[in-house]
Order: sequence, then C-alpha cells, then structure tokens
Amino acid sequence: MHVDSGVDETINFSSLQHEPREELFEKKQETQTSEKKNLFMSPNELVGYVRKLVDNIDNINHLQDAVENFDGCSICKTATKTVFSDGVASSEVMVIGEAPGANEDMKGIPFCGDSGQLLDKVLSSIELHRAENVYITNTVFWRPPGNRRPTDEELRICQPFVEKHIALIRPKIIILVGSTASQALLGDLGPVSKQRMRVFEYTNCYLDYKVPCVVTFHPSYLLRQPSQKRAAWQDMLFIKKILNS
Repeated sequence: MHVDSGVDETINFSSLQHEPREELFEKKQETQTSEKKNLFMSPNELVGYVRKLVDNIDNINHLQDAVENFDGCSICKTATKTVFSDGVASSEVMVIGEAPGANEDMKGIPFCGDSGQLLDKVLSSIELHRAENVYITNTVFWRPPGNRRPTDEELRICQPFVEKHIALIRPKIIILVGSTASQALLGDLGPVSKQRMRVFEYTNCYLDYKVPCVVTFHPSYLLRQPSQKRAAWQDMLFIKKILNS
C-alpha cells in the first residue's frame, strides 16, 4: 500500500425461572460488586480494567456483549441505548465517527439521523453502502449528554474497546469522520482541513499490520457548512483510489 508522506453475560430472562435461587443471588451479587468496583476506579484503573476485559475476546458478538454490559463510563448511565455498530462486519471499509446523537441513542444505530443520511449519500457516491460493504461505529458507544463532545477521559476508557473492534474487523482502510475520531486514533494533528487527502498508518496492540486511515469532515459539519461538500466529494474520490490500488 502506497502511503503519502503524511504518514458478563447477557441474561436470558426466559431461563431464569429454571435457575436455583442461590445461583440467581450469586449472579446478582457479582453484578453489584462489579458495579461498585467500577464506581471507585480511577480513569487509569478503568482503562486497565477494559484492557483486561477485551484482551481475550476473539469475535464481534462477544465484544458487543462486553460493551453492552460495561458500566464504568459515566455516559453509560445517562444514555438510553448502547450504540455499537451498523453495517457488514466482513467489510474492507470501516467508518469511525465521534459519538451517538439523539437519534442514534433512541434507535441504537450509529449515523441514523440527518447526518447519517448525508453520510450514506456521500459514501454511495463511490459505491459504498452500509448494507453491503461498509462497517460503521464510533469512538464511544453512548450518547454524551446534550450531544457534547466526548471528554478525553471517556475516549481513553473506550479506547481498548475501539482497538479490539478494529482488530476484529481487520479493515483494508479506516475512514475517520471528524476531528474527534481522528484525535482518538491518530492523536492531535490539527483541524480536519489539514488532514484531508493524506494517508496515515494506524496500528494498535491487537493488530499485526498497519491500516491506512483517511480523515474527512463529519456530516454534521457539512450540514452546517454545505460549501465543504465539494471537499468531501474529493475525499471520496481519494478513498476510491486507495481502495483500487
């Protein structure tokens, strides 16, 4: 790949009536102990806890279970739903955005509001479709109150989940949508306008190869600044060229 120089457990309620009362009591105590433990963890301890949680996960379903059962991030408690992913897990293209918004929080699907419709339109311009050949997720899995930007602490806590998520999908390319996603994976490289039309190499402790990453504008920004849609179109042509190389 040519690179530019810019280089636990889900409870089945139907089965509860068959379990002895002692086992149900033990499970309840384990859950309560885990919740209390998380309450008193420092951010660094929580990151370590999540890291150990995902280290041995080897498939997407188990990772989703771990995310949905996690309660160590403050936004878990204020969100309505966990928003894990959408699209086809075998896709070569992985899109990572910032965080769920109000529509996503209500439906449990990433990019399903107005910005999601625009994202779908932009991706379809180069024949990418979430129902066929794209996999979509975010840097955090719960809506921050008031649609605010995720804090650095929230991003750090979710980072091991995101790293394992990428390693399990094994994409050919990652499209980072917006500055928050870019900062979470690549570090602070300045505004999106300075990162466009470049290829960055991404890897983490769960990957055995470097994934090309490109950065483009978040669709919510394009809705506020429609004059930048031409630039987004150029980004898509750039991505298509990489995929065909």
